Amino acid sequence: MADSIMSKAATMEIPINSNGDTGSLAGDDSLEQAAQIQWSLDEKDLQQVMVSGPNLNETSIVSGGYGGPAGGIIPTSSIKGPAVRFNPEYLARRRTPEQRTGSMHHSPSGSGLASEEVARGVAVEKLDSVKKWGINTYKCTKQMLSERFGRGSRTVDLELEAQIEVLRETKVKYEQVLRLATALISHFNNMVQTQQALGDSFADLSQKSPELQDEFGYNAETQKLLCKNGDSLLGAINFFVCSINTLINKTMEDTLLTIRLYEAARLEFDAYRSDLEELSLGPRDAAAAMRIDAAQQDYHLHRDKYERLRSDVTIKLKFLEENKVKVMHKQLLLFHNAISAYFAGNQQQLEQTLVQFNVKLKPGADKPSWLEEQ
Repeated sequence: MADSIMSKAATMEIPINSNGDTGSLAGDDSLEQAAQIQWSLDEKDLQQVMVSGPNLNETSIVSGGYGGPAGGIIPTSSIKGPAVRFNPEYLARRRTPEQRTGSMHHSPSGSGLASEEVARGVAVEKLDSVKKWGINTYKCTKQMLSERFGRGSRTVDLELEAQIEVLRETKVKYEQVLRLATALISHFNNMVQTQQALGDSFADLSQKSPELQDEFGYNAETQKLLCKNGDSLLGAINFFVCSINTLINKTMEDTLLTIRLYEAARLEFDAYRSDLEELSLGPRDAAAAMRIDAAQQDYHLHRDKYERLRSDVTIKLKFLEENKVKVMHKQLLLFHNAISAYFAGNQQQLEQTLVQFNVKLKPGADKPSWLEEQ
C-alpha cells in the first residue's frame, strides 16, 4: 500500500512557467501534499515508509501530464528549496486531540483492569444482598399478613409463649413500682429539705429568744435527728430504685431483645415453611425440582436458626426468674426494714439496716448545717 502511494507521489503534476522554472512552488507546498498522503496511512505503514520508502529528491516531476514529452520532465534535484521528507512531529501536530487520546488509551493498563474487576465484584455482592433482602422481606410480609387474616398457619410453643407473656406483664408492673418509688424519693427529699430549713430556723430563734431558748432548742434537735434519719432512709430507697431499674432496663430488656429475635426467626421459619409446602403441591418438572431443592435448603437453615433462638430464650427466661427472685428478695427486705425503722424512730435499727445491705450514703449527708458550724 505504501509503495503504490509513493509511486503516485513521484508522478504528481506540478505547474511550471514558460521558462521551465518552478515559480512560486515552495518546500512547504510539497510538504503539505506529502502530509496529506501520509494522513491516510496508519502508524505501521508510516514507520515502513520512513525506514525503506523512496526519497523524493531522487524522483522526477512531469510537467505536462501523464504521457507528455520527455522535455517536460524536470529532475527534482534541480529544484531549489529544502528536501522533502516525512516529518513525524509535523504529522503528530496535524492529528486531532481525539485521535491522539485514542492512541494513548488504546490498551488499558493492568492496574486499571484490576480496579474495575474489584469494583464490579463489590457491586455484584451488594446487588445480591439487596436481592436476598427483598425476597426475604416479601416472604415474611406475606406470612405476617396471612397470619393476621387467618389464612396461614404459624408455629406455636404454648409453654414458651405463656412464659413470654408473663414476663411482659411483670415488666409493666415493675415499671409502675419504679415510677412510684422514684416519686416517693422526690417527695421525701423535699420533706427532708423542709425539715432541715425548719431546724435551722428553730436554732436561730433559740439564740435570739432567751425566754424560749430551751423550747426552740428541743425542736431544733428533733428536726436535726429527723433530717439525719431521713437521709438514711433516702439512701435506702435510692438503693432500692437503682436495683429495680437495673433489673427492668438491663436484665429484662436483654431477655426481651432475645425474644424479639426469636419471634422474627419464627416468622421467617414459617414463611419459608409455607413456601416449601406450596412448591411441594405444584407440578414436578425439572425446574420445579430445582426450586424445591433450594426451598428445602432455606427451610432447614431457618429452622436451625429458629430452634437455636428458642433454646436461648428458654435459658434466659430461666436465669431471669432466678435472678429476679434473688434481687427482689433482698430489695424488698431492705425497703421494709428501712421504712419500719424510720417511722418507728429507731435510729439504731435504721443504721444497722444500711450496714446489713451495704448501703452507702451520699457524701455530706451527716454534715451539720451552716448555722451549727457558726
